[in-house]
Amino acid sequence: MITFNKKNKEFRLDTPNSTYCISISAKGYVAHSYFGSKLGDDDATYLTRQYEYGFSKGEVFREKHSLLDFLPQEYPTDGVGDYRQSAIAINNENNNNGVELKYKSHKITAGTKEIPGLPAVFGARSSCKTLEITTEDSILGVEVVLIYTVFDDLDAVVRSAKITNNGNGTGDGKTLFIKKALSASFDMDNQNYDMITLHGSWARERHMDRHPIHMGLQAVVSNRGETSHQEHPFIAVLDHNADLNSGNVYGVNFIYSGNFTASVQRNQFDSIRVSIGISPDNFCWKLTPGDSFYTPQAVLTFSSTGLNGMSHTFHDLYREHLIRSPFKKVMRPILINNWEATYFNFDTEKLLDIAREASKDGIEMLVMDDGWFGHRNSDDSSLGDWYVNENKLQGGLKHLVSEVNKLGMKFGIWFEPEMISPDSDLYKAHPDYAIQIKGREPGMSRQQLVLDITRKEVRDCAYNQVKAILKSANIEYVKWDMNRQLSDIGSFDLPADQMGEFYHRYVLALYEMQEHLLKDFPKLLLENCSGGGARFDPGMFYYSPQIWCSDDTDAIERLSIQEGTALVYPLSTMGAHVSVCPNHAVGRVTPFKTRGYVALSGTFGYELDITKLPPEERSMIPGQIALYKKYSDLVRNGDYWRVASYSENNEYDCWMSVSKDKSKALLTFIQVMNHPNYKTRFIKLNGLDDNKLYKISFPDEDESQWPSVQMSGLTLKNAGIGIPRDWGDFQGKLIYIESTSK
Repeated sequence: MITFNKKNKEFRLDTPNSTYCISISAKGYVAHSYFGSKLGDDDATYLTRQYEYGFSKGEVFREKHSLLDFLPQEYPTDGVGDYRQSAIAINNENNNNGVELKYKSHKITAGTKEIPGLPAVFGARSSCKTLEITTEDSILGVEVVLIYTVFDDLDAVVRSAKITNNGNGTGDGKTLFIKKALSASFDMDNQNYDMITLHGSWARERHMDRHPIHMGLQAVVSNRGETSHQEHPFIAVLDHNADLNSGNVYGVNFIYSGNFTASVQRNQFDSIRVSIGISPDNFCWKLTPGDSFYTPQAVLTFSSTGLNGMSHTFHDLYREHLIRSPFKKVMRPILINNWEATYFNFDTEKLLDIAREASKDGIEMLVMDDGWFGHRNSDDSSLGDWYVNENKLQGGLKHLVSEVNKLGMKFGIWFEPEMISPDSDLYKAHPDYAIQIKGREPGMSRQQLVLDITRKEVRDCAYNQVKAILKSANIEYVKWDMNRQLSDIGSFDLPADQMGEFYHRYVLALYEMQEHLLKDFPKLLLENCSGGGARFDPGMFYYSPQIWCSDDTDAIERLSIQEGTALVYPLSTMGAHVSVCPNHAVGRVTPFKTRGYVALSGTFGYELDITKLPPEERSMIPGQIALYKKYSDLVRNGDYWRVASYSENNEYDCWMSVSKDKSKALLTFIQVMNHPNYKTRFIKLNGLDDNKLYKISFPDEDESQWPSVQMSGLTLKNAGIGIPRDWGDFQGKLIYIESTSK
């Protein structure tokens, strides 16, 4: 619900359990009053403290700087007296900076707002409302519309901004240059808060880091052209004593797939400013009269029930209001990918050998990974030459796909459409298609360069090759990869005064290509990937219902990766496979059963040569597939509850999926480090119905060893379920909990 009190000049955005307040302060500044647990129907404008600095009660202007550097602002501006982190910075043609936005008007409408060229949340007009607050700087001639959407059933506020050059400014010059345009900012008093961020590197993405918020600025930033392995467009601000199921938590996430900044700044008055948006580093957008710039959406959530409460809001928002794919609510096909099985060393017969054996065990799709095109036998050639290498695929692609289909299996294929190899026909014909600075030798990464898809002819060239391949055979799945990040930023199309637009234009071009793909192939299952999880962000969910979570398929490393990922994103979005041991990334050996349990909490599939798998492990595949099919709906659509964290306790990991009606749950427990002569561990389970009676069973065990018991939800929450300690490292348990209550 969104309301406006004319008398108090206050907007209220109410969700089921939270309130977000905005007020029009003296002199027309748009102030942030409150964000947190739900308020009564009271005037909250006093929370801005606007009369403590800058104004008297009679609104006599005393000292502008004191006011602006103290006032909690809704969209803080640069260069006019607020010396904290700004959300917007604009220079005119004379390179003067300074933006001062004042309230002009507003409107409240039903439904959501689309954003040209960008992913955006959607929802029925009856279930959500949108507030647009129009502000203006009459000197610059700029109008900024602050846009807020709230849903009736979610504790989230979705924010963005539209910046328009009206061309009617009174200052020098009519062309403007946006130097910073964040999507969201809000201020609040510091209350001994901690901050959580997600960090990593290739093969160890999104590990959680928690620390107290100190004085000054703390930020996570990616300037790599994508959201990256190293940083992630998410921060949480939470009570120091908040845990999984209690305490106040503010979650902030960015629906975007390029350079970003997310920051918390603690200042002289012991208040904090939380900000998120496109990174201002190397960003400058030329805005001529009549033009508009749209910022991507940011999601702000509030939970008074700890981190699990925050996760539930993010998961429900993305599943119901961002992912559009027809696959989002259905079971995904169980696939086998040949990458770790063969790398580049394969041909038609080898792929068919894998498919024949996989089909016997119930695997439903063969995915042919890198190496099928051009003359590619290693990673040093042929990107950009998306035509079939018939020396490898004898008889061509259509023959291979047809033979796979005859086995009752679907077929999928790998592409890296944004890349180009210097050793390729495309590069020889069009060396200017690569991103480069004239006269400078471009830096290589993985022996490849990046296509300048900001140019229409370049992205059309790449996309049309992909489209031709997909039309040539019955291909039902695409893995879209990106194995290097951007550097040496130069373009043969953009003029000098628009080169600061390149990074954002690149993301817009990527979105355009994937939008075309889905329109041309509406039944296609698209999985995004970037060297694993370097572009695992909500912007990509708008185009693909799943993203390859990490190139590291080691079950133990995946515990931390998937924990950090599931903190924000639904389990149904996490590409997760069972692979061989010793693991190709870390060399660790873990039980095949444990590898299966960890992958079951994702999209589930296999990344191995099934023709070489030891018989004991091979024999487990049908059982793993049966478990996936039995519990996929629960994992995909249920509420995710983190129970314990191996990254914190260094001994075990535990999580649970609970159906929306709390009638059933699937608990996964992984014992990472064991110790001799320890007693049974009791795991307390939140998320069930206190008043229901539940039957406890072990679906992947001999039931004679684990007799079924019945316990109330209240007992499971307060006393817990017993997990014996009589088995070794890296072992796991799968526990099914089903209500027997009518």
